[in-house]
Amino acid sequence: MSSLSVEESADRLQVQGHLQYDTPDHITPSNVHPSPLEQFHIWFNDARNASVREPDAMSLSTATASGIPSSRMVLFKQLDKRGFVFYTNYTSRKSRELEENPQAALLFFWREMSRQVRVLGTVEKLSKEENEEYFKSRPVGTQLGAWASKQSSVVVEDVLASRLAKFVEQFGIQASGKDGDVPSPDFWGGWRVIPREVEFWLGKPSRLHDRVRYLHIAGSPEDQPQWTIDRLSP
Repeated sequence: MSSLSVEESADRLQVQGHLQYDTPDHITPSNVHPSPLEQFHIWFNDARNASVREPDAMSLSTATASGIPSSRMVLFKQLDKRGFVFYTNYTSRKSRELEENPQAALLFFWREMSRQVRVLGTVEKLSKEENEEYFKSRPVGTQLGAWASKQSSVVVEDVLASRLAKFVEQFGIQASGKDGDVPSPDFWGGWRVIPREVEFWLGKPSRLHDRVRYLHIAGSPEDQPQWTIDRLSP
């Protein structure tokens, strides 16, 4: 149970107490899968089956070339043999920072299960063919939105609506919103985070959490990466 309390004054907001985690399961290097990608697959399916709200939501952290960080929530879309995939506008702030500094951190937090997964790695863009295949699977409204939004740029009132109307007309979308052919923009696509470190966190009482970390072994084959697995102090 939570014993959270807040003390407020004119110059300070102080939080005391915290939620006590008490998960029944337990993770150690001896009972996790040898591959962090397979272990993530297991935990992601657990989250789906446990009716976690938005198990695909993840925090993405990037940094400029000079190391100034920024974070935002995005949607995880694919796990393949190389890593974790999300899609965005290639002119957005996140993409510009990934171009400057091709390192990223992901964080999944499944509060209902007291579980977290942290991922650190390098990034690469998806191929045009991969981008187009995924873009075609999106609802037509989000396809149009990709064209209409100059993501992360300053926009004045009503400009977005007028741009959306322009592309509705340009691509011949009918009133039903189900007809028309919306091509994949060249300025939109996917990024893949190729992990070099993955940590699985399980909440436990008294903040003595279970933490299991995978570190990629440098020089191991790209198609069959090898990992060292350690337990970390909470």
